[in-house]
Amino acid sequence: MPKSSKKKGSYAGGTVSAASNPNSASAVSASSTKSTGNLLDPVKAYGQNFLKNPAIIDAIVQKSNIKPTDTVLEIGPGTGNLTVKLLERCARLNAIEYDPRMVREVTKRVEGTPESNKLTVIHGDALKTAFPFFNVCVANVPYQISSGLVFKLLGHRPFFKCAVMMFQEEFALRLSARPGESLYCRLSVNTQLLARVDQLMKVGRNNFRPPPKVESRVVRIEPRNPPPPVNFTEWDGMVRLLFNRKNKTIFSVLNNKSTYKILEENVKTKAAFDNVKGAVEIDVKKVIAEVCEMEEYKDKRVTRLDIDDLLKLLAEFNERGIHFA
Repeated sequence: MPKSSKKKGSYAGGTVSAASNPNSASAVSASSTKSTGNLLDPVKAYGQNFLKNPAIIDAIVQKSNIKPTDTVLEIGPGTGNLTVKLLERCARLNAIEYDPRMVREVTKRVEGTPESNKLTVIHGDALKTAFPFFNVCVANVPYQISSGLVFKLLGHRPFFKCAVMMFQEEFALRLSARPGESLYCRLSVNTQLLARVDQLMKVGRNNFRPPPKVESRVVRIEPRNPPPPVNFTEWDGMVRLLFNRKNKTIFSVLNNKSTYKILEENVKTKAAFDNVKGAVEIDVKKVIAEVCEMEEYKDKRVTRLDIDDLLKLLAEFNERGIHFA
């Protein structure tokens, strides 16, 4: 599985074809491998928990709805339990793996089979490695890269059909949380702005080796194509401010000196960028009070705002010259 940062002394990176000899110079040294039979020991620092239940693996493949013409991106193939099932269904599979032992293991596992020419394993950090072309993504994701990976995928072009991904349960539930729910947060609204998220199934900890401390869930993420016509950087700037204290009213969150200073600097920056004289005279405090007194926002708590509410709120501020980035 991938991890967000390199370890000292790790393999420099590269691509390994399953049709090549995994013991060759282009492959990975096995000097750090600890194995018992065909099983490699998981490394805790990499967030490795190998999915071992064949029924769960089959269910993930089925829910991915892979066609014979699809090119699949698998992130974190580990020992290849899911990889070999995906290869039976797709035209091509490109896998990104951080652990050099697993690069060798998954490559060796399909060597000499009819599927070997379909597989390419890229050694690297999934957050830093450029994604090859794909139209379906499948991943069993370590917690430490979950958020970064979701947004890297949603920013990827060209658009892909879907991603079927396993996360720790709370993170998965945050992705699809609705207004008023306790898990509804910045992650929820940012993800749902760009994609549709469906909860597919819960996966108990005993389905992994070693068992993690928390339960897991599989979700399906489908990018909105085309994406909504909004500047995501500015959207996220507003959402970040609001959800910093999500249980407060909109006015309570924004009505403070710190927010005034941020928005006043944004006004000056925008004016300088646009070469517009007089724009710096906007009274930020007055605009915040004015917008928050509107009927749909007066005394409304941030956690009750849905995507449409937030889009309209951003538009109201923009029309009055206030920007969040």
